[in-house]
Amino acid sequence: MRFQGRRITDVEVEDIDTKDAPDFCDAFIASARWEDTGELLSEPELEELNDDGDLVYDAVLKVLY
Repeated sequence: MRFQGRRITDVEVEDIDTKDAPDFCDAFIASARWEDTGELLSEPELEELNDDGDLVYDAVLKVLY
């Protein structure tokens, strides 16, 4: 998965409600790491990441399937 032109890894998604499929509107990425440095994304970076609904949706699908 890519964000800000960099790869992220160890993506943890929370609040996945399968009854809400296929929208999963409450789901969000709780944490992730930059692949190149291993550093956790900061809170502002996570907020920006979660603003991208397509990225969050992709992360949810990877967790579920």
